[in-house]
Amino acid sequence: MKTYPFRVDMSVRDYECDMQGIVNNSVYQNYLEHARHMFLKEAGINFKEYTDRGINLVVVRAELIYRCPLVSGDSFWIGVGIVRESRLKIVFYQDIYRVPDDRPILDARITGTAINSEGKPEIPEALAAALEYAGAGHPNRRAPEKRSDH
Repeated sequence: MKTYPFRVDMSVRDYECDMQGIVNNSVYQNYLEHARHMFLKEAGINFKEYTDRGINLVVVRAELIYRCPLVSGDSFWIGVGIVRESRLKIVFYQDIYRVPDDRPILDARITGTAINSEGKPEIPEALAAALEYAGAGHPNRRAPEKRSDH
């Protein structure tokens, strides 16, 4: 198991499960997005403020490896790490683990960028600084405390 600069704890709700009784594969993307938003919020990055300024933060690629399903009532945590992969790409490394045994559930690599008001990719300086503060380039640091928002 890796270490992460950010962690969020969550639990599965009944309506997130499909007819097989397991979390529907599309729901995992919602979990990951929630964790990314919480991570960025803690780093001082506010999606609405960026959007109001004509800067849209977008996902351009999502790679998910499903390892083991979650079922209704399971508790789990999501570790989030971030790396500035290039001038225009930011990669979130996110992993989901079941509680209490820390069994790996899912590994994800989510690539994003920012699109300016002219529709061109651009990482503004303020965003780059906030990402560096949030741990970009240091995906293996452990968060100083648990985060719970769900």
